[in-house]
Amino acid sequence: MRKMAYVLYLAGSLCLLYCFGIFLSGAYGSRFFLIWAAMGLILFAAAYGLQIGVWDKIPGIFQKAILALIFVCAAWFLLIEGMIVSRFWEKGEPELDYLIVLGAQMKENGPSLALQKRLDAAVSYLQENPGTVVIVSGGQGENEPVSEAEGMYRYLIEKGISASRICMEDQSRNTAENMEFSRAFVNPQDASVGIVTNSFHVYRSIQLAKKAGYQNVCGIAAGSDPWFQPNNMLREFFGVMKDWLCGNMKLVG
Repeated sequence: MRKMAYVLYLAGSLCLLYCFGIFLSGAYGSRFFLIWAAMGLILFAAAYGLQIGVWDKIPGIFQKAILALIFVCAAWFLLIEGMIVSRFWEKGEPELDYLIVLGAQMKENGPSLALQKRLDAAVSYLQENPGTVVIVSGGQGENEPVSEAEGMYRYLIEKGISASRICMEDQSRNTAENMEFSRAFVNPQDASVGIVTNSFHVYRSIQLAKKAGYQNVCGIAAGSDPWFQPNNMLREFFGVMKDWLCGNMKLVG
Protein backbone atom coordinates (compact mmCIF):
# COMPACT_ATOMS: atom_id res chain seq x y z
CA MET A 1 0.00 0.00 0.00
CA ARG A 2 2.95 2.31 0.59
CA LYS A 3 3.88 2.19 -3.11
CA MET A 4 0.27 2.96 -4.06
CA ALA A 5 0.32 5.91 -1.68
CA TYR A 6 3.36 7.30 -3.48
CA VAL A 7 1.59 6.88 -6.83
CA LEU A 8 -1.42 8.79 -5.51
CA TYR A 9 0.81 11.54 -4.12
CA LEU A 10 2.43 11.87 -7.55
CA ALA A 11 -0.92 11.93 -9.35
CA GLY A 12 -2.25 14.53 -6.90
CA SER A 13 0.82 16.70 -7.42
CA LEU A 14 0.39 16.57 -11.20
CA CYS A 15 -3.26 17.59 -10.88
CA LEU A 16 -2.37 20.57 -8.71
CA LEU A 17 0.45 21.64 -11.03
CA TYR A 18 -1.83 21.39 -14.05
CA CYS A 19 -4.48 23.52 -12.34
CA PHE A 20 -1.85 26.12 -11.45
CA GLY A 21 -0.50 26.08 -15.01
CA ILE A 22 -3.95 26.79 -16.48
CA PHE A 23 -4.43 29.59 -13.96
CA LEU A 24 -1.11 31.19 -14.91
CA SER A 25 -1.98 31.00 -18.61
CA GLY A 26 -4.99 33.25 -18.05
CA ALA A 27 -6.63 31.67 -21.11
CA TYR A 28 -9.37 29.78 -19.31
CA GLY A 29 -12.97 30.67 -20.15
CA SER A 30 -14.54 29.31 -16.97
CA ARG A 31 -13.56 28.10 -13.52
CA PHE A 32 -13.95 24.45 -14.42
CA PHE A 33 -10.16 24.03 -14.29
CA LEU A 34 -10.41 24.23 -10.48
CA ILE A 35 -11.65 20.63 -10.56
CA TRP A 36 -8.00 19.64 -11.03
CA ALA A 37 -7.16 21.21 -7.68
CA ALA A 38 -10.06 19.36 -6.08
CA MET A 39 -8.91 16.07 -7.59
CA GLY A 40 -5.38 16.71 -6.42
CA LEU A 41 -6.53 17.26 -2.84
CA ILE A 42 -8.70 14.13 -2.94
CA LEU A 43 -5.76 12.07 -4.19
CA PHE A 44 -3.57 13.50 -1.43
CA ALA A 45 -6.18 12.55 1.16
CA ALA A 46 -6.46 9.03 -0.27
CA ALA A 47 -2.68 8.64 -0.27
CA TYR A 48 -2.45 9.79 3.33
CA GLY A 49 -5.22 7.37 4.31
CA LEU A 50 -3.29 4.50 2.76
CA GLN A 51 -0.10 5.62 4.43
CA ILE A 52 -1.56 5.61 7.95
CA GLY A 53 -3.44 2.35 7.45
CA VAL A 54 -7.05 3.56 7.16
CA TRP A 55 -7.67 1.22 4.21
CA ASP A 56 -6.61 -1.81 6.24
CA LYS A 57 -9.24 -1.00 8.87
CA ILE A 58 -12.11 -1.14 6.35
CA PRO A 59 -13.95 -4.52 6.31
CA GLY A 60 -13.09 -6.67 3.32
CA ILE A 61 -16.58 -6.60 1.80
CA PHE A 62 -16.55 -2.80 1.75
CA GLN A 63 -13.07 -2.79 0.25
CA LYS A 64 -14.36 -4.95 -2.61
CA ALA A 65 -17.41 -2.72 -3.06
CA ILE A 66 -15.24 0.40 -3.23
CA LEU A 67 -12.86 -1.19 -5.74
CA ALA A 68 -15.80 -2.41 -7.87
CA LEU A 69 -17.31 1.09 -7.89
CA ILE A 70 -13.99 2.61 -8.92
CA PHE A 71 -13.65 0.05 -11.72
CA VAL A 72 -17.19 0.67 -13.05
CA CYS A 73 -16.74 4.45 -12.96
CA ALA A 74 -13.37 4.22 -14.73
CA ALA A 75 -14.80 1.92 -17.41
CA TRP A 76 -17.74 4.28 -18.01
CA PHE A 77 -15.42 7.28 -18.20
CA LEU A 78 -13.21 5.54 -20.76
CA LEU A 79 -16.24 4.50 -22.82
CA ILE A 80 -17.52 8.09 -23.05
CA GLU A 81 -14.04 9.42 -23.77
CA GLY A 82 -13.70 6.85 -26.55
CA MET A 83 -16.91 8.13 -28.14
CA ILE A 84 -15.59 11.68 -27.93
CA VAL A 85 -12.24 10.75 -29.49
CA SER A 86 -13.98 8.84 -32.31
CA ARG A 87 -15.06 12.18 -33.83
CA PHE A 88 -11.70 13.95 -33.54
CA TRP A 89 -10.87 13.77 -37.25
CA GLU A 90 -14.22 14.61 -38.84
CA LYS A 91 -13.71 16.59 -42.06
CA GLY A 92 -17.31 16.98 -43.17
CA GLU A 93 -18.59 16.60 -46.71
CA PRO A 94 -18.13 18.91 -49.71
CA GLU A 95 -20.81 21.34 -50.89
CA LEU A 96 -22.92 21.35 -47.75
CA ASP A 97 -25.93 23.66 -47.73
CA TYR A 98 -25.05 25.16 -44.35
CA LEU A 99 -22.33 25.35 -41.74
CA ILE A 100 -23.17 26.04 -38.12
CA VAL A 101 -20.16 27.46 -36.29
CA LEU A 102 -20.64 26.97 -32.55
CA GLY A 103 -19.71 29.86 -30.31
CA ALA A 104 -17.03 30.01 -27.64
CA GLN A 105 -15.65 32.81 -25.52
CA MET A 106 -15.24 36.26 -27.07
CA LYS A 107 -12.59 38.48 -25.50
CA GLU A 108 -11.98 42.21 -25.67
CA ASN A 109 -9.34 41.68 -28.35
CA GLY A 110 -11.31 39.14 -30.38
CA PRO A 111 -12.12 35.43 -30.38
CA SER A 112 -10.55 33.11 -27.83
CA LEU A 113 -8.06 30.59 -29.21
CA ALA A 114 -10.70 27.83 -29.25
CA LEU A 115 -13.15 30.02 -31.15
CA GLN A 116 -10.50 31.26 -33.57
CA LYS A 117 -9.68 27.67 -34.49
CA ARG A 118 -13.36 27.03 -35.23
CA LEU A 119 -13.61 30.15 -37.36
CA ASP A 120 -10.44 29.38 -39.30
CA ALA A 121 -11.78 25.90 -40.10
CA ALA A 122 -15.02 27.51 -41.28
CA VAL A 123 -13.18 30.05 -43.44
CA SER A 124 -11.17 27.27 -45.09
CA TYR A 125 -14.34 25.30 -45.86
CA LEU A 126 -16.27 28.33 -47.13
CA GLN A 127 -13.45 29.31 -49.46
CA GLU A 128 -13.46 25.83 -50.98
CA ASN A 129 -17.28 25.61 -51.13
CA PRO A 130 -18.64 28.98 -52.32
CA GLY A 131 -22.27 27.80 -52.32
CA THR A 132 -22.36 27.09 -48.58
CA VAL A 133 -24.08 29.49 -46.18
CA VAL A 134 -22.72 29.82 -42.64
CA ILE A 135 -24.68 30.31 -39.40
CA VAL A 136 -22.67 31.77 -36.51
CA SER A 137 -24.35 30.72 -33.28
CA GLY A 138 -23.78 32.04 -29.76
CA GLY A 139 -25.19 34.60 -27.34
CA GLN A 140 -23.39 37.05 -25.07
CA GLY A 141 -22.05 35.88 -21.73
CA GLU A 142 -21.51 38.07 -18.69
CA ASN A 143 -17.77 38.22 -19.34
CA GLU A 144 -18.02 38.92 -23.09
CA PRO A 145 -17.93 42.37 -24.75
CA VAL A 146 -20.28 41.34 -27.60
CA SER A 147 -22.32 38.29 -28.47
CA GLU A 148 -20.30 35.37 -29.79
CA ALA A 149 -22.31 35.53 -33.02
CA GLU A 150 -21.42 39.20 -33.53
CA GLY A 151 -17.74 38.55 -32.87
CA MET A 152 -17.73 35.60 -35.27
CA TYR A 153 -19.52 37.65 -37.92
CA ARG A 154 -16.86 40.37 -37.72
CA TYR A 155 -14.05 37.81 -37.91
CA LEU A 156 -15.49 36.13 -41.01
CA ILE A 157 -15.98 39.50 -42.74
CA GLU A 158 -12.34 40.37 -42.01
CA LYS A 159 -11.30 37.07 -43.60
CA GLY A 160 -13.16 37.92 -46.80
CA ILE A 161 -16.40 35.98 -46.36
CA SER A 162 -19.32 37.89 -47.89
CA ALA A 163 -21.94 39.18 -45.45
CA SER A 164 -24.62 37.70 -47.71
CA ARG A 165 -23.39 34.22 -46.77
CA ILE A 166 -23.53 34.79 -42.99
CA CYS A 167 -26.56 34.34 -40.72
CA MET A 168 -26.36 35.34 -37.04
CA GLU A 169 -28.03 33.46 -34.18
CA ASP A 170 -27.17 35.46 -31.07
CA GLN A 171 -29.49 34.15 -28.35
CA SER A 172 -28.21 30.68 -27.50
CA ARG A 173 -26.42 29.96 -24.23
CA ASN A 174 -25.30 26.37 -24.75
CA THR A 175 -24.80 23.78 -27.48
CA ALA A 176 -28.33 22.40 -27.28
CA GLU A 177 -29.70 25.92 -27.83
CA ASN A 178 -27.20 26.46 -30.66
CA MET A 179 -28.87 23.61 -32.50
CA GLU A 180 -32.43 24.55 -31.62
CA PHE A 181 -32.20 28.28 -32.39
CA SER A 182 -30.25 27.74 -35.63
CA ARG A 183 -33.32 25.95 -36.99
CA ALA A 184 -34.72 29.42 -37.75
CA PHE A 185 -32.32 29.64 -40.71
CA VAL A 186 -32.37 26.07 -42.01
CA ASN A 187 -34.83 23.27 -42.65
CA PRO A 188 -33.16 20.47 -40.68
CA GLN A 189 -35.13 17.75 -42.44
CA ASP A 190 -33.92 18.65 -45.93
CA ALA A 191 -30.69 20.64 -45.77
CA SER A 192 -27.20 19.19 -45.40
CA VAL A 193 -25.47 20.76 -42.40
CA GLY A 194 -21.92 20.72 -41.08
CA ILE A 195 -21.22 21.48 -37.42
CA VAL A 196 -17.92 23.32 -36.96
CA THR A 197 -16.38 23.05 -33.52
CA ASN A 198 -13.20 21.91 -31.77
CA SER A 199 -12.31 18.23 -32.04
CA PHE A 200 -13.27 17.36 -28.44
CA HIS A 201 -16.72 18.91 -28.95
CA VAL A 202 -17.73 17.28 -32.25
CA TYR A 203 -19.26 14.08 -30.85
CA ARG A 204 -21.65 15.83 -28.47
CA SER A 205 -22.54 18.48 -31.03
CA ILE A 206 -23.55 15.91 -33.64
CA GLN A 207 -25.62 13.95 -31.13
CA LEU A 208 -27.37 17.13 -30.01
CA ALA A 209 -28.04 18.10 -33.63
CA LYS A 210 -29.61 14.72 -34.35
CA LYS A 211 -31.82 15.05 -31.27
CA ALA A 212 -32.86 18.51 -32.49
CA GLY A 213 -34.08 17.01 -35.77
CA TYR A 214 -31.19 17.54 -38.17
CA GLN A 215 -31.42 14.64 -40.61
CA ASN A 216 -28.30 15.18 -42.73
CA VAL A 217 -25.58 16.39 -40.37
CA CYS A 218 -21.83 15.89 -40.14
CA GLY A 219 -18.99 17.30 -38.10
CA ILE A 220 -16.04 19.46 -39.10
CA ALA A 221 -13.36 19.24 -36.44
CA ALA A 222 -11.22 22.28 -35.76
CA GLY A 223 -7.98 21.95 -33.85
CA SER A 224 -7.49 22.25 -30.09
CA ASP A 225 -4.68 23.58 -27.93
CA PRO A 226 -2.76 20.50 -26.67
CA TRP A 227 -2.08 22.15 -23.28
CA PHE A 228 -5.79 22.55 -22.57
CA GLN A 229 -6.82 19.20 -24.04
CA PRO A 230 -6.91 17.26 -20.73
CA ASN A 231 -9.14 19.95 -19.22
CA ASN A 232 -11.31 20.04 -22.34
CA MET A 233 -11.72 16.27 -22.39
CA LEU A 234 -12.67 16.09 -18.72
CA ARG A 235 -15.13 18.96 -19.08
CA GLU A 236 -16.63 17.37 -22.18
CA PHE A 237 -17.24 14.13 -20.27
CA PHE A 238 -19.41 16.03 -17.82
CA GLY A 239 -21.07 17.87 -20.70
CA VAL A 240 -22.02 14.60 -22.36
CA MET A 241 -23.35 13.21 -19.09
CA LYS A 242 -25.43 16.34 -18.42
CA ASP A 243 -27.00 16.42 -21.88
CA TRP A 244 -27.64 12.67 -21.86
CA LEU A 245 -29.27 12.70 -18.43
CA CYS A 246 -31.34 15.76 -19.38
CA GLY A 247 -32.62 13.98 -22.49
CA ASN A 248 -30.93 16.39 -24.91
CA MET A 249 -29.06 13.63 -26.75
CA LYS A 250 -28.57 9.92 -27.21
CA LEU A 251 -25.17 8.35 -26.67
CA VAL A 252 -25.45 6.36 -29.90
CA GLY A 253 -27.57 6.57 -33.03
